Amino acid sequence: MIPAAAATSLEFVKGKPEPSVPEVKLTRSRDGSSGVATFRFPSPSVFQEEADMSDITGLYMNDEEGTLTTVEVTAKFVNGKPDAIEAKYVMRSAIEWDRFMRFMERYAEEQGLGFTKG
Repeated sequence: MIPAAAATSLEFVKGKPEPSVPEVKLTRSRDGSSGVATFRFPSPSVFQEEADMSDITGLYMNDEEGTLTTVEVTAKFVNGKPDAIEAKYVMRSAIEWDRFMRFMERYAEEQGLGFTKG
C-alpha cells in the first residue's frame, strides 16, 4: 500500500489547519539570494474560535517535506476588533527560496489557486 501524501496546510496553532486562504506577496532580491513572502489572512478562523490570541505562536507551513516556520506574525485591528493576521517568512538563500516555492506549489494546487505576476 502506498502511503497518502501529507496534506499541505497553514497553521497558527500547531495541529489546527487554517481554512481561510491568504493573499501572498513575494519579493526576491535581484541576485536571487534572498526573498520575503508576506501572507495576509483577512478574517482568519482563529478569530472566530474561542482561542486565546496567545495560542498563536507563529505560522507553520506543513507539507510532505516537513514544516517551514516563521514567528513574524502580527494581528491587525480595526476599531478595536481583530481584522486580519499578517505573517512574513524571510528566505535567506536560493535553497530556502526553492523549498518555499515547492511548498507554495503544493498549497496552491490543493487550494485551486493560481499565480499572478504583479
